[in-house]
Amino acid sequence: MIAVGFDLDLTLADTREGIAATFAALSERTGVPIDTAAVVSRLGPPLETELANWFPIEDVPEMAAVYRGFYGKIAVPATVPMAGAIEAVEAVRARGGRVIVVTAKHQIQAEATVKALGLQVDDVAGGLFSSAKGTALRRFGASAYVGDHVADVDAARAAGARSVAVATGPYDSSALLAYGADIVLPDLRVFPETLTELINPGPSSRQ
Repeated sequence: MIAVGFDLDLTLADTREGIAATFAALSERTGVPIDTAAVVSRLGPPLETELANWFPIEDVPEMAAVYRGFYGKIAVPATVPMAGAIEAVEAVRARGGRVIVVTAKHQIQAEATVKALGLQVDDVAGGLFSSAKGTALRRFGASAYVGDHVADVDAARAAGARSVAVATGPYDSSALLAYGADIVLPDLRVFPETLTELINPGPSSRQ
């Protein structure tokens, strides 16, 4: 049985509006100016990495806790599926496959987001970024990992899985291809037709 891993932010879930609003709430609470447009332009790394751009490093754990306290009420309701996300998940399941979400987002927020979007997944592993995702992907037996960030290519490599990159995040198709993604797609709307290649890989299908 095939198992496919998916990233969450800007792969399955369009979290930009919700994350911007949550950072705006954090800015209002703390009085620290935060450029929310800059924040959403570089989604992917852990929350603490972004917070370190705005707060002293010693304050980051506290600010992360405040942010996560806002997230469920502000960001989750504002999150919508990325184009083709629901169909991509359904395509894997229609083949008898398993769908795993592996994300840098905190476990509680990741599960809440998946539930709010109605995504029918088999498991969610949160709090993992880049090559650290490889451990979860291996545990679930994922043969492919789909993500929008170059760090998701690293995740797939760490798991010995094929990397499917979607140009819906901070990197365009050229950058993802140059980084070494096995398959590069403009978005998830064309993912279902890629499944055959993932199940029965032939020569390289880098696009």
